[in-house]
Formats: sequence, structure tokens, C-alpha cells
Amino acid sequence: MEEELRCTACRGFYTNPVILPCTHNICFPCVLSLQQVNGTAVLPASNDQPQQSTNSTGTQYDFSFDFPEADRLSAFSDGDSGVSFVGGYAPSQASGSSSSSGASSGIGKNGFTTANPETLRISCPQCHRTIFLDEKGVNGFPRNRVLESIVSRYGKAQNLIVNCQLCEQNAAVASVYCEQCEVFYCSACRVSCHPARGPLAKHSLVTPAKGSLKVKTGKSPPKIAKCQEHTEENLSMYCVMCKMPVCYVCQNEGKHLKHEMKALGAMAKSLKTELSQALTSLSEKAKSAKDFLVHLKNTIDQVQVGESSVDFEASLVAKFDELINVVQKRRDQLILQVHREKGFKTKMLKNHIGQCSGKLKQTTGLLEYSIEVMKEGDPAAFLMVSGALVQRAQMSEESWDKELLLQARVAPEFDLTLDSAPAIQSIERLNFKEMKPPEAPSIIPSDCSAENNSVTIAWQAHPSSWVEGYVLELDDGNNGEFREVYCGRETMCTVDGLHFDSTYHSRVKAYNHAGEGEYSETICLQTAEGISLFSSRVCMFTGRSYMVAWFHPDPRTAHKDIIFTNENMTLTCNNQDDRIVLGNVGFSKGVHYWEVTIDRYDNHPDPAFGVARLDTSKDTMLGKDDKSWSMYIDSNRSWFIHNNAHSDRCEGGIGVGSVVGVLLDLDKHVLCFYVNDKAQGPVAFKDMKGVFFPAFSLNHNVQVTVHPGLEIPTDFD
Repeated sequence: MEEELRCTACRGFYTNPVILPCTHNICFPCVLSLQQVNGTAVLPASNDQPQQSTNSTGTQYDFSFDFPEADRLSAFSDGDSGVSFVGGYAPSQASGSSSSSGASSGIGKNGFTTANPETLRISCPQCHRTIFLDEKGVNGFPRNRVLESIVSRYGKAQNLIVNCQLCEQNAAVASVYCEQCEVFYCSACRVSCHPARGPLAKHSLVTPAKGSLKVKTGKSPPKIAKCQEHTEENLSMYCVMCKMPVCYVCQNEGKHLKHEMKALGAMAKSLKTELSQALTSLSEKAKSAKDFLVHLKNTIDQVQVGESSVDFEASLVAKFDELINVVQKRRDQLILQVHREKGFKTKMLKNHIGQCSGKLKQTTGLLEYSIEVMKEGDPAAFLMVSGALVQRAQMSEESWDKELLLQARVAPEFDLTLDSAPAIQSIERLNFKEMKPPEAPSIIPSDCSAENNSVTIAWQAHPSSWVEGYVLELDDGNNGEFREVYCGRETMCTVDGLHFDSTYHSRVKAYNHAGEGEYSETICLQTAEGISLFSSRVCMFTGRSYMVAWFHPDPRTAHKDIIFTNENMTLTCNNQDDRIVLGNVGFSKGVHYWEVTIDRYDNHPDPAFGVARLDTSKDTMLGKDDKSWSMYIDSNRSWFIHNNAHSDRCEGGIGVGSVVGVLLDLDKHVLCFYVNDKAQGPVAFKDMKGVFFPAFSLNHNVQVTVHPGLEIPTDFD
């Protein structure tokens, strides 16, 4: 509580505290020192006023801030009484005239030099609001007697040195206080004058601090608050408009005339009740905070020496020991492989040595035998064996390279190397991962929107969760079951092709390797009403109601080679290959009809017209994949195509000025085509369910203009 009892200007305990219009408290000497006229403190003109005191910290304050007019609390406002409380009252004409007369004299009512309202001001040292003063100066601020009393009691309670009241000379320090005798005793006087036996033994003895507080609160008579305006009058009523106590004269003759009044006791009781309720709520919050602090301290103990901490550290050591064992085991396996390679090389080299030694021994024997034969002196005898020797020598020479390889079959170097880089990188990448699924993400409503028949949902991860991805779910717009519409790492998703004038509910959850977390709170998004894009009509020939579809080719979904003119309603292409463009609106129900006029047609191209899903391929002819349905047509005939399957060839083509019509009936789930107001073949496609966008594919040899929102043909049933 001590911090509440210290002045924000001097940091000492409040001395004669006053209440500023911003409801903050300040010492009267401090507010007097803050009073400024063009930066110079205004001092009292008479000796009756309190003198300016020096700030106890010696700090120089600069309160010449420039704040907006809305933050300035002016004592010169027409809506206050000289003390500028928020919600002040309008002064009476009498009070206004007296103020002006005082200002004209140059000397204020209380002896202060008056100044222009723009120059006589102070700044609250706590909130820094600028407060303009009237002719009373700072003496117009009400005195906070409650705070003054609390500061006095607190100071007495903190002063533990109380002298004995029975010592005649050189009073000793009191050691106890008797609540019944109401006397402070030192140790000697207590023994002699207040023995622990006899009738005085039942008296209650307390510490001098408690006794000092009882003396202050119990014996001091309550001070009767006086009116600042009329110093002889007691404060008797409470002005509701000005929110301040007033006296009888103020109520009946002064500035508070005709203001709503309430009794001081009733108003105090009411405000005490209100304060008590606020304090009860605040006390509950403080208790919750205290319990939370205890929980945090216990958590610190659990983190530092808790069983879970020790177990986790032990498990970490065990895992690294396991890794070390795996590395050592693998090392032994690789060393064994080296030993095997060494044995294999040694065996190969020994075999090669044996083979070379045998061949060399055989050749050496032949050479020695042939030399001895050549020493024979008898020619006849030599000729009898020379032929065979020559043949053996030649055969040995011819087979030399085959039987004897004068090159080592294995190298002494080991053709092995240990690729440890991936293992080292894996070890370096070792890190902790969260062992529990992530908390529920938070949807960001300000970033969510709905436009036409699409919705955009944005979200963010829980700040303490580790997330690998998100799953976004959406219902069917009719409070049906949720279905997954997106899975990935992005935190924003746009879902197209929804029903118009429908309310969709969306939710998102996060996941990581530990599993999926809880769902976020559900957000509701309303798609656009169909009236801006559709008109309901009734066919005069069949009596059926149908929807007139208004759309335009959308550059956002078109291939980059498509060229748009005529407010995006006329299309062509700058590539010789077919390119696709979609409409900006998808249809999921109703009957829709639109036409395409051929503006230019060169070299017999095959433009295609029909419908497609939003994610169809844009760089090929419409109908080549399983996400588009179309009729492609040249100058002589047409075909229906879906998923690159052609069907129902029809005679009759197009040229400049021809009109191709597309009728999408999602009530019967069929797609039909027209050329020059006549049906082109049978029903092209059936079982058309889902969301479809108008689609067109063309190349640089053709230019078309789209006409949406047309009545259905008269022969359509």
C-alpha cells in the first residue's frame, strides 16, 4: 500500500494532498511548484498562502507538453465550477461575473497574479494532461482529507518508537501498550505499575505500534469537512452534476443552484457499495493471480528438480547412448568388412604368385633342357629331338600371355571410402520435437470475408504450438456435415464455387507428427445474395422458372495468352494453340443460358464452348481433361468432348457472325448447345452435378464476344 501513499512528483508521502481534475492526487507544495505562467512558477502574492516547496528528489520536471485539445482539462470552461472535473456543471451568471471582475483587477481572489488562460497552467506529473487554472490557481483544487488521514495513520503505525507515559524524566522507550489502561509502559514501569498478577493480569497488552494506531483511530475526534468556497460552512450535500460535496450556501445561493443534490451519507453509502463490488471483483482477480504465482513457483521446482525433468534428462542420455551403440556396432561391421576385403586381396595375390611361380618353373626347365640339347655334338642325334623342342618352345611362347598375367589382379589400395557426411548432418540436425498435438488455431475474423459465391478464411497458429500443417473444413451451407476443403501449411484459404445467399460454417485444426489438435472456434460467413448476379424469370412457352446468369470472363483465371477487350466481354488469343478462360461466377443450381458471337474466324479454327471446374487445365482445348465439358466446332461440323472423348458429330458449322448458345440446366443436370438459335445435336452431357463455371477455349484465329444473362431458347423443355 505504501506506493499508493507516495506523491508521484516528489516520491515522498503525501503532504496536504489535493485532487486534480484528472482524478490523480498530488501534494499541495508540489502542485504549487508546478504552477506555471509561460514556464515561470507563480508564487502567492500574500503571506497567507502556503509557500512553494522544493521537490524532495531535486528533479526538474518539464511539463510543457503539447497535447490535443480533447486531453486538456480547463478550469476556464463554461461547463465547470472553477475546479475542472470531467462532467462539471455550468456556472451561474453571478459566479461568472465575479470571476471576470476578479480577473480585470489583475489580482486573483486568493492573492495570485492572474494570467491569460492559455498561459496559466500545470501538467499532471502522472498522466501529463495539461490543466488550465482560473483566478484561484491551485487553491481551487479540493483537498483529499481521506488520503491525508490514511497517510497520517500509516506514518504513526510505522513509527515503532513510542516513549513511556509514566516516566517522570528522560522517558524510556515504551515496550507495551495496555488497551484497558490506554497507557504506554516501558519495561520498568510495567513491572512496577502494571504487575502481571492481581486484577491487572486480565488486561490486554499489545505492541506500541498497535497501541499507537488505536490511539490515533480511537481517541482523535473526526474532523468536520469545511467548504472551500465558504470556509465557515460545513459540507452537507452532494452535487450529482459536479460530483463533489457542497455546503448549504453553495446549494442555495452559489454555483450549484438548481443542481441535483443528494444526502452525503446516502451518496457515500452508494459509492462505498459500488467500490466494494469493484474491490470484490478485483480481489478475486488478485487471488487468481496469487494462486497462479504459486503455480508458477511450483512449476519452477518441477522444471528444476521434478521427476519429469529427471526422467526426461535420463531418457535423453539413454537415446544418445543408443545412438553411440548403433555407431559402434556399425563401426565393428565396417571393420569386419575391411578385414574380409584384406583377406580376399591376400588370397588373390597368393594365387597369382603360385600361378606365376609354376609357369616360371616350367619355362626355366624347358630352357635348361633345350640348352643341354644344343650342346649335343652329333647332328643326327640333335635333329631327332630338335623339332619337338622347337615346337614346345613356340607353344610356350604363344601361350605365355594367356597363362601368365604380368599384372596384379588386385590393387594394394582399398577401393572403399566411408561416406559419413549424411550421418554427420543427421546428427547435427538432431533436435527436439513437440511430443503433443498442437493447440487449436485462432481464426482471424478481420481477415475473413465473403465475396460473390466464395469465402476467404484466415487463421493463425497457437503461439506455443509446433505445427506442420492445417486442415480447413467447411459445411454444405445448410448446417450439414463438415468436409475437408484444404490441407497444407498456408494460413489463408479461399474456397470458390459455393452456393449464393448461403451461410457457411468453417473451422480449422492444426497437426504435427504427434497427431491432430483440437478444432478452432467456428466462424460463419454469408455468401452474396443472388439478386445482384441472377434474375428469376418464367419461360412463356414452358412455364418453367429459370435463372438468368450474369457473369463476365475473368482475367484472374484465364491463361496469360488470352486478350481481353470491351470490358472483358470480347476475347481472343495471341497463341496458335488453344487457351482457356473461365467466367467469374460458378453455378450449382438453377437454369442458365448464355451466347457467344463469332467476331473473327480465320483458317478454320476449332473454338470450344462449355463449362468447367475451377481447377481445369488452361493450356489445352476445353474438354481435353476430366474437369471440362464442351462442344468444339469448325466451319462444317461440331463434336461434344469430355476427358478427351469425342461424341455425337453434328453437321453445321460457324463463321463470322454466327452465334453459339450454351444452356446449363442444373435442375435436370444436363448441358445443351445451340448454333444460330437451333439445337446443335441431342443433349450433350447428363448427370451434371457440382459447381460449374462458364468456359471458352480459342486461339489467335478467332475472336468472340460473350453475352450472359439471356432468356432460354423457346424450344427448350
